Amino acid sequence: MDFYADPGVSFYVLCLDNNCSNNFHVWSESKDCLPFLQLAQDYISSCCKKMLHEVLEKVFKSFRPLLGLPDADDDAFEEYSEDVEE
Repeated sequence: MDFYADPGVSFYVLCLDNNCSNNFHVWSESKDCLPFLQLAQDYISSCCKKMLHEVLEKVFKSFRPLLGLPDADDDAFEEYSEDVEE
């Protein structure tokens, strides 16, 4: 699956086999995105199975600084998250 969040901010989520509950990999052709995706890839590689929505949530949290979004501890982030969910 390809995702485009902003010009220059794009990434792929790959499912490496039919059992997608724990075989994800994230990648980007953008050198600017790779350090942020490494945080998500480390999370994916950690123990226990991950679901796609968990992987995407981790990528979103990792990309916050790149996208100029507030920290998760910031009240503004909570308001932003609520707006996105609606």
